[in-house]
Amino acid sequence: MKIALMDSGIGLLPAAAAVRRLRPDADLVLSSDPEGMPWGPRTPEDLTVRALAVAEAAAAHRPDALIVACNTASVHTLPTLRARLEPGLPVIGTVPAIKPAAAGGGPFAIWATPATTGSPYQRGLIEEFAAGLDVAEVACPGLAEAVQHADEAAIDAAIADAAARTPGDVTTVVLGCTHYELVAERIRAALRGPGRSPLVLHGSATAVAAQALRRIGALPDPEATTRGTLTVLLSGREAPLPREAASYEEGRLLDTVSPAR
Repeated sequence: MKIALMDSGIGLLPAAAAVRRLRPDADLVLSSDPEGMPWGPRTPEDLTVRALAVAEAAAAHRPDALIVACNTASVHTLPTLRARLEPGLPVIGTVPAIKPAAAGGGPFAIWATPATTGSPYQRGLIEEFAAGLDVAEVACPGLAEAVQHADEAAIDAAIADAAARTPGDVTTVVLGCTHYELVAERIRAALRGPGRSPLVLHGSATAVAAQALRRIGALPDPEATTRGTLTVLLSGREAPLPREAASYEEGRLLDTVSPAR
């Protein structure tokens, strides 16, 4: 079994680690675009060209499924990717976890990139799943880029800025960018304090990994003793995991996987 994941950068690590935990025996192909990162500010047309190139580089390794581990790419390029690659290669997109957050009923916030915050796509999800609820859309300028470069000071500053703009009565936060899941506990810590309610964070990684397995008819087997291989593609070229990946638990988990021969 081989699962490919794509993103502009290391935002694919949470979903890749989730696949690794559900199926340690799965071979992984991680395809990203460090030369074009970040994707958020790009036009939909430019983004589609770059996403297609990243997806086709992954598809050349003949995976059984491709996870688009990027909210921005899922918003703008999913129909094009599916038209190009399906039905031969199932393509699984990433949707912000607004539906499960809304099920809690309390006020919640969505932390997302400036490009996604207030977008018709995000507003549509809010109207579909959270109509009538108090939802705060919080843009997080610079956070994805800071996470990508493992810039500790910039991460702290971006999180503090977004936390200061998050209403104090919020009980749940949706992490609307896959990069943010890499610093989930730092986000939780920033939103913990006097007068604040206990916080629930909702990411997409585990749900997307499970959906990929369902699409190919595979069951989770976290006790599998065989360890899958790892192939890393940076703008289409095979390479080691970016050094920044080691700054995060998910990257360190994947770095224990044997590279593909």
